Amino acid sequence: MQTEQKIRILLYEDNRDLREGMTFMLKATPTLEFVGAFPDAGNLEMQIPGLAPDVILMDIDMPGRSGIEATAIVKAIRPQAQVLILTVFEEEEKIFSAIRNGAAGYLLKRTPPSEIIDAIHDAQQGGSPMTSSIARKVLQFFQQQPPVDQPKPDYNLSSRELDILKSLMKGHSYKLIADEHFISMDTVRSHIRHIYEKLQVNSKTEAVLKALKDKLTD
Repeated sequence: MQTEQKIRILLYEDNRDLREGMTFMLKATPTLEFVGAFPDAGNLEMQIPGLAPDVILMDIDMPGRSGIEATAIVKAIRPQAQVLILTVFEEEEKIFSAIRNGAAGYLLKRTPPSEIIDAIHDAQQGGSPMTSSIARKVLQFFQQQPPVDQPKPDYNLSSRELDILKSLMKGHSYKLIADEHFISMDTVRSHIRHIYEKLQVNSKTEAVLKALKDKLTD
């Protein structure tokens, strides 16, 4: 029986006590392979290629480079890495800046440890985990936008790409999307890569937000 590959997890957190506590928790989780923890993202360009993380827990307020800026750099260096923001900030400006820069999810530091571990697995499987209060802010933002009677932007998405985009909007993982549409995981990744290119986005969350804003699906 083939054992499931562990998720390579990397942490950026400037608070020493929290960094040490998170390190202990991540190391103690059997499904994770802890690859490092750093107090700032100043040397991120050198660290990411060598450590090759699958998922990164990223603080926002760190010395020098912010976690929001660091997220964009991570996605440029290692596009397949999933960045989960882990912060105390709940301001809309920071939430949407992080999403625009490629964050796959946004968690508050008060999130229970077990839910952080679940979020890591969710992100790796294609989900976009958010603390419930953050998800509510995102929904409220779009609910408050005035309706505009104008044609949908034409991003030239194929019918299959639209179907997969709908599945992403439902929060389905890559595996579930593959099962739904009777295609392989590699085919799902290929379609999603093309969706990102056509929508000019860098993450699942940003793709879903754009689909909602531009009413790309019925």
